[in-house]
Formats: sequence, structure tokens, C-alpha cells
Amino acid sequence: MGRKQYLLLVIFSLLCSIAFADWNILNLKWKTGLDITLKNYCESWRMNVELHNIRDFDVVPGECVDYIGKYMTSTQYKVDSHRALEECSLYLSNMQLNGDGKDAWVFDIDDTLLSTTPYYKKHHFGKRKAPALEHTLNLYNEIKGRGVRIFLISSRGEHLRDATIDNLISAGYHGWTGLILRNLDGGEMGVQKYKTEQRKLLIEGGYRIWGIVGDQWSSLLGFPNGRRTFKLPNSLYYVA
Repeated sequence: MGRKQYLLLVIFSLLCSIAFADWNILNLKWKTGLDITLKNYCESWRMNVELHNIRDFDVVPGECVDYIGKYMTSTQYKVDSHRALEECSLYLSNMQLNGDGKDAWVFDIDDTLLSTTPYYKKHHFGKRKAPALEHTLNLYNEIKGRGVRIFLISSRGEHLRDATIDNLISAGYHGWTGLILRNLDGGEMGVQKYKTEQRKLLIEGGYRIWGIVGDQWSSLLGFPNGRRTFKLPNSLYYVA
């Protein structure tokens, strides 16, 4: 993803457990008078990120870094992701495909097909080999097996094409119709607008986008859109 959009500072602090001295949730006074714990607050913060109520944040609140990091590597995260993709499978089973080669599905890459969390936890920077998210790989193969054309639309730069292809193939992803990466000479277009423009080009090419799967709202919002969208949980960073 583009550096300006892909805000990774929170991941840098996953293992470092950085606490920001100028802001402490434990010092806040709650108008409701509720006696809450730090865990209550962090869970509420995470939930409101997923609901798209909290937007454009640079970092996870320092007190919540460990909590959010643990969630993203927890059984609960896996269960939440599986549940979202079960809905994809249910929707897929009821799709009435035209069978003319123009039925399409769109996936994001980072933290949708591939998990960047293990690498950032270990190295704190960069992008190398990321493992497949098993639940998404299964859905990917199910969609491909139905004869739907798969397009991968990522805000990774075009200069990462070879590395991205190698990573996807080594993780088990094969047979996509298009891998659309971002030309970094294209100015300061936001990620949502960029992805919307790419979907527009697909539709102008005659494709029907049945569904979109992504971990960021910027991969799902905007028009034209898919007939259904499915968001995977990710409260580590926000891509606008």
C-alpha cells in the first residue's frame, strides 16, 4: 500500500508496547458514570473502528496496542473472519451466474488474502513474504471453482508486482484474471477513489462485480460497487 495511506506505526509498537505519556485512558472521566476497565474501553474502540465510526486515525491508542495486537492473533479474530466469509459462501451458493466469462469478484490483498501481521511483529518495517489467510484462501478457491473471474485490486505500488506475484503464488493463490497495482506516478488520489476508479474500468469492460472482500472500508465504499461487500476485521491501521 502507499506509504501515506498505509499507516503502520501501530504495528511498529505491537511488540514494543509503546505508551503515550500525553494521553491516558485511565485518567478520563466518563459522563455516563460507568465504572469501566481498560479492556472495556479498548474493545469499544476496536468495535467502533469496525463499524466505521472511528476514522482517519494514525495510531491505536497507546494503552490499547497490546489488546488490539492480541486480538489480531487470537482465536476470536479467526472466528470473526470465518463468520464473515461464511456469509460470502452463502451468498455465492445463491448467485445466478451468467456463465459468459464476465462474472467477477474483487479481493484486496494485504490482510485480506495475505496476513502482514506476522512480518510486522517480527521486523517492524518493510513488506516481504506474508502467509495466506487460510479462511480467505478457501473462499478464493471456492469462487474460482464456480468459474467467476477474480480481480485483485491493491494499493501496493506497481514496482512490487513481481514480489507480490511470487508471494501470492507461494501462499497458494493461483488463477486470478487480473492483478491491479497502483501506479505511484498517479498523484495523491486517495485509496478509496483509486479503487473505485479501477472497479469502474472493470464494469466498463463488461464485468459484473458480484462481490468485494477487503479488510479496509476504503476497499468497499464508493461507486460503482459490487452487488455485495464483505469486510474482514482489522483494527490495527486505517487506510483512507
